Amino acid sequence: MNILIVGLGTIAKKHIEALRLLNIEANLYALRSTKNPTNILGVKNIYSNEQLSIQFDFVIISNPTHLHYKIIKNFATHGTPLFIEKPFVHTLDNIDNLLKLVKKNNLITYVACNLRFHPCIIYLKNKLDFKFSKINEVNVYCGSYLPDWRPSKDFRATYSANKKMGGGVHLDLFHEFDYTTWLFGLPKKSKSVLRNVSSLNIDAFDYANYILEYDSFTTSIILNYFRKKPKREIEIVFEDKTWTIDLIHHTIKDDGIILFEASEFKIEDTYYLQLNYFINCLKQSKLPMNDIKESSEILKIVLKNEK
Repeated sequence: MNILIVGLGTIAKKHIEALRLLNIEANLYALRSTKNPTNILGVKNIYSNEQLSIQFDFVIISNPTHLHYKIIKNFATHGTPLFIEKPFVHTLDNIDNLLKLVKKNNLITYVACNLRFHPCIIYLKNKLDFKFSKINEVNVYCGSYLPDWRPSKDFRATYSANKKMGGGVHLDLFHEFDYTTWLFGLPKKSKSVLRNVSSLNIDAFDYANYILEYDSFTTSIILNYFRKKPKREIEIVFEDKTWTIDLIHHTIKDDGIILFEASEFKIEDTYYLQLNYFINCLKQSKLPMNDIKESSEILKIVLKNEK
């Protein structure tokens, strides 16, 4: 396989490691923006569109979010399948034109939300049955400390901290919206509060609070960049019990009693499982889940009240 990577940062390196674990015969290329980049063993650097005459089996788009639109648009005419880091764009501007272009060119797209491959999320996807036990309330929470995300860099210079680069906790933690709507569907109504409340001194939002209304229950999603001790949990309040899903420690508890545990699981495994899924879809000529049309419906909720 010939695979092109656009953007060779931290996430791209995780995808490269996952590709190596898959043990497939792959030629890896990276489209670079500078003439003296850091080299990665086994990845060939290319620098211009003229060098894109190679027939690629798919493209991994993992550069900063605000650059995705242009890259997707450029590759749409090539017909090459696209594996796009979430969120696939950072603004709703021209999103309908992009969707039309993708449809016109029959472009295969997949928006990479690796938490769909977390064993706790898969367990919920397989086990949740609204007929079995009524849900009254769902609470989703994800908080961590942005300076700890990339300790070797000035966090204020990263895309996460900069609104124009597609930063902000509501976009960075898009996973929470993705798995919530994957599990429960799209809400009937939604509203949100997006703010800067911490001393991080960044222009991107560091706090987000969303309320999603479903027919018979309500979901809250709370996200932040300033929690020193990370927490990533889902609480599902049924009429007769409460499940607590800990996505950091990979457990599901039913009123405090362990219902499910993936003790050997590592979050890095999701990158391997995700790429394995996507490549198998291509081999089997099967359309992958979570294309940009599906993901755009979630993005419209996330960005609806952004100012």
